[in-house]
Amino acid sequence: MASFNLDSYETVEQRHARALEAYPDLRCVIINHTTENDRAQAMWVVEARVYMDAWDQERDLPKASEWAFELDGVGMANKTSALENACTSALGRALRWAFAGSKGPSREEMQKVSRAVPAPDDLTAKLEAVTSIDGLQRIYEQGIAAGWMSEDVRVLFTARKAELKDA
Repeated sequence: MASFNLDSYETVEQRHARALEAYPDLRCVIINHTTENDRAQAMWVVEARVYMDAWDQERDLPKASEWAFELDGVGMANKTSALENACTSALGRALRWAFAGSKGPSREEMQKVSRAVPAPDDLTAKLEAVTSIDGLQRIYEQGIAAGWMSEDVRVLFTARKAELKDA
């Protein structure tokens, strides 16, 4: 259970509305950088750029930019809306960096923290015991389905995959 109050965090929608009120010509652009390899791993990768006005956008001079990724099927919302959630995450962080006064992480980011599922305690042993890329892929898919596939865990999988390729 999370030890923080989600009501203490503003939503990305609130952050965006506040920025638009202060800067009526504000421009927010989301760019989908997802590759075929990302899609093969059920991943979406996006970048959000925040421009103060049309002049800045025409010259590609963002006030801030941020990246985010989401995995299809990890968490209830990502069963149908992983791409949209990646866009919201990237935009929320870009708006945070673009404007003083944002309250740190958005409510949506903190909701992810509150529902995060820890990787199994024996994951390192399982990865060391696996002897094939196919076996590694099965464990990886289990992690995605169970919701414990964090960036830190991905690093472990990437390292083990490299070891198996070199063997």
